[in-house]
Amino acid sequence: MRAIHTKFIDRIGAWVHTHPRRAKLLIIVGTVIIVTIIVLLSLLLTSQRAGAPVATVTEPPKPVIYYSPLTGVKVKNKKVTQQPVTAIMIENSPDARPQSGLKGAGVVYEAIAEGGITRFLALYQETKPQLIGPVRSLRLYYVDWLAPFNPSVAHVGGSARALQIIRNGSYRDIDQFFNPGTYWRATDRWAPHNVYTSFKNIDALNKSKGYTSSKFAAWPRTDGEPATKPNAKKINVTISGPTFDSAYVYDKKINAYKRSQGGAPHTDREKGRITPRVVIALYTTENTVLEDGYRESIKTHGSGKAFIFQGGKVTKATWKKKDRKSQLQFVDAEGNAIKLFRGQTWITAVPTNHGGKVTWQQ
Repeated sequence: MRAIHTKFIDRIGAWVHTHPRRAKLLIIVGTVIIVTIIVLLSLLLTSQRAGAPVATVTEPPKPVIYYSPLTGVKVKNKKVTQQPVTAIMIENSPDARPQSGLKGAGVVYEAIAEGGITRFLALYQETKPQLIGPVRSLRLYYVDWLAPFNPSVAHVGGSARALQIIRNGSYRDIDQFFNPGTYWRATDRWAPHNVYTSFKNIDALNKSKGYTSSKFAAWPRTDGEPATKPNAKKINVTISGPTFDSAYVYDKKINAYKRSQGGAPHTDREKGRITPRVVIALYTTENTVLEDGYRESIKTHGSGKAFIFQGGKVTKATWKKKDRKSQLQFVDAEGNAIKLFRGQTWITAVPTNHGGKVTWQQ
């Protein structure tokens, strides 16, 4: 056996001696192969010791953030964004104060209902107050403002023209006259200032009628930061007289405006001071017309001047509304849509032809 091994080695030596170039090339190739195998084995052993498999690292998907179409605020899931909008008429005579549920409204329209007395159209989507009122009657111009939101409309009767429109089959009318079980009369106030409702009742009524979602054009929204150089910390809105004129003071800590009316803080009876994030003075005109008695008529279509207050600053704007079903728009001097801060938006129709105006101070 040893002789055979010696003979094999002698033959290899002879071949190397007679073919030196081939032998050199063979040695180089063999060396490369051996080194490659050693490196691969080393990497494999290192990976196994670390307990990590050899794989491509991928980043986890970013969480989806959902925003309310009505207010632009963050909500917990997609289902919340698909909830129906409900519009509720809320009284503002001195006998109706303090109201319930106003602080939770996403959008509030304020206008004169009759005799200089203002009334609120409050719109809700993601918030669900369980005490809302006093609920009062509807007027035609409120229909113009609420129509683009595709809401259910909670009210107690209304002017003849408003009822003719809201009952024509194109709207989600949930009038107290036809749905008495959804409303009740409180015992601590005199009629007609004592009709209340709750979202427990309204949600049940909406569900029974198939009003499960609302499709509408949402206003563009932005997170919004306090202004570095505020120019509108105090606002005064003249609408009809001292009892109904309003004022706002900007609070940088909450990046919102503290509302007052009639010379006193405007509070929600259950939730405290009303603090809208955005305050809008909508310059318009108002006239008295003969309609089942004398009623107010307010310009809601076309265009006009507006002042938008947010973050401690004022922006001069133009409001536009093509017709009843089209959404109210706010644009700048170049015609670009103005982004509103996320949160409650309070819009007051200021009758400039009767001395209405808005002023502000730095």
